Amino acid sequence: MAVHEDDKRLTGKRNVREQPHVVIVGAGFGGLEAGKALSKLPVRITIVDRTNHHLFQPLLYQVACAGLAATEIATPIRKIFRKKPNVRVLLDQAIGVDLARREVILEDGRLGYDFLVLATGAETSYFGHDDWARYAIGLKNIDDAIELRRRILVAFEEAERHNGEERKKLLTFVVVGGGPTGVELAGAIAELARHVLAKDFRAINPHAARVVLVEAAPRLLLGFPQELATKAQKQLEQLGVEVRLNAPVTNVTAEGVFLGNGEGWMIPTYTAIWAAGVRATPITRTLGVPLDRAGRVIVEPDLSIPGHPEAFVIGDAASFIHQTGKPLPGTSPVAMQEGRFVAKAIAATLRNEPRGTFHYKDKGSLATIGRARAVADLGWLKLSGFVAWLTWLIVHIFFLVGFKNRLTVMLEWAWSYFTYGRGARIITGGRRLAGVPEARRPPRRPPLPPEEERPPPLH
Repeated sequence: MAVHEDDKRLTGKRNVREQPHVVIVGAGFGGLEAGKALSKLPVRITIVDRTNHHLFQPLLYQVACAGLAATEIATPIRKIFRKKPNVRVLLDQAIGVDLARREVILEDGRLGYDFLVLATGAETSYFGHDDWARYAIGLKNIDDAIELRRRILVAFEEAERHNGEERKKLLTFVVVGGGPTGVELAGAIAELARHVLAKDFRAINPHAARVVLVEAAPRLLLGFPQELATKAQKQLEQLGVEVRLNAPVTNVTAEGVFLGNGEGWMIPTYTAIWAAGVRATPITRTLGVPLDRAGRVIVEPDLSIPGHPEAFVIGDAASFIHQTGKPLPGTSPVAMQEGRFVAKAIAATLRNEPRGTFHYKDKGSLATIGRARAVADLGWLKLSGFVAWLTWLIVHIFFLVGFKNRLTVMLEWAWSYFTYGRGARIITGGRRLAGVPEARRPPRRPPLPPEEERPPPLH
């Protein structure tokens, strides 16, 4: 039985059953805000997500670098909406949208809607080189963060029993992309090596770890003013990070990261991290409407899909060019404001009133570089160093979902600040890196001879 047929029998109350049905695909920042605002209206809401949790993505790098546990930045979606009786949550993967029939195509059926909010976010883009993904992992979800943490920690473990050039290669970490995510990752890895792991090994010196941040543009943090980008680079270099500008990546293999900056040289590494680009999730390509180069839907001024006023696209899946002439940045504040606007637009439609036009209010940008290091562009005020880091800290704790998560993260950060301790240094999912040769070590016990050569058992 198709999901949308079952949906008609959600409740036996006629007045509820006849309420407009709003389907929200994606429970990220935009979808979450839309759901919260819409839950106050006389509508039925179904939230569809391929995971059962809302993820606070700005802190994913902390999970990847063993600063926080995954459970400290994720909250079950059902828990968030447990007191909203008009909200239903489905764990499923949306693979397409039939705009003509007003149905969302799921892996396990179809879901009809009166209004649609598409908030599916973005995925890592390798600019046509998806084969690089094997060696250069992106950072978009918890699975990525846990795998990246595994690769980073395993690299140190492998280096403990290798020598020479092999050890150097294991202790070299290359971050591709000089945006906020790349800057934060590079700084966090440098701190992990030089402070957290400094006394944990006997054969290697974690201080010798080489962290390289590669950016194709002439400077870091293109969305920030030049003066803050310069300060960010200086703070990174104080942590020991090598910054390579004007250095586009031409290939990523098991041997390392190849750069095409005129020198044609390669940085040998087993641990490459991709923070250079994103694209909209594939579902936008099923809509049959104009998309930009990143696969985002070119939306109307009210964030609706052209020709379909009942369907909206927000967040990283939307290209909103009606305010500045170029797409708004793919940040959580943009998605949150868009989610709240769409809820108001649906409410206005139900009242037969004009929707108005979305207008983004930019409240500033933040990027952390390490312990007591950050940059903050608040428009009227530009900060760097400890004050910017403290501002970043307060903002991120405030927007975490749930009091328990806020308290836990605050205590973890306080502990890390004063002790450089990180408690989430657990390796899961194996202890090998792609391309690393098997270490020559004696077997734990001699192998058994073939069965026909074994002596008879003793009685």
